[in-house]
Amino acid sequence: MGSFSIWHWLIVLVIVMLVFGTKKLRNIGADLGGAVRGFKDGMREGGSAESGNAPQVTGNTVEGEVKGKTETKA
Repeated sequence: MGSFSIWHWLIVLVIVMLVFGTKKLRNIGADLGGAVRGFKDGMREGGSAESGNAPQVTGNTVEGEVKGKTETKA
């Protein structure tokens, strides 16, 4: 009951190929690869854009005083 052997996985693979067909599985693999590639490109673009627009922290503290209390209803 612990883990499956290689023969179990091969039988599962054959059943999946019979149910879905090799062409559909190939299309799913290509779509998944394209999605992962697009995600990686987006992470690269997002990381470089954020680092250029990030404000510089100087360590100064802004002090202020609350003049009145406002209530908002959600």
